[in-house]
Amino acid sequence: MNRIEKSIVVFDGVCNLCEDSVSFIIARDPNAKFKFVSAQSPLGIDLQDRYGIDAIKDETVILIKDDKVYTHSDAGLEIAKDLKGSWKYLHYAKVVPKPIRNWVYSTIAENRYKWFGQKNECMIPSQDIKVRFL
Repeated sequence: MNRIEKSIVVFDGVCNLCEDSVSFIIARDPNAKFKFVSAQSPLGIDLQDRYGIDAIKDETVILIKDDKVYTHSDAGLEIAKDLKGSWKYLHYAKVVPKPIRNWVYSTIAENRYKWFGQKNECMIPSQDIKVRFL
């Protein structure tokens, strides 16, 4: 199995909250540390199979960074660590016990379609950010 060198975010491509989160990350990642792939795409499915995680069924974003895999609140906080501005300080929320962090994360994830809506198909990135998607 080949080692993954870049930071890859596997996200639910039909979820409005997830799409907005990707846009949020891109706006705060001027050095393009993160690449993105929809969980529903062939590469997204391959990565989920490779690491034994189903992003949709498990209701989680997946971060693959330095060949390590992060899910749920760990993924979000690890992403925040590499964002510009004060967002990087969110990483210190790791002091909150993981069961509490993941309960909050899971509550939002379980209700993401009801609260934020969803699309019928995966997002199509605009020309200016297309290079950020795998």
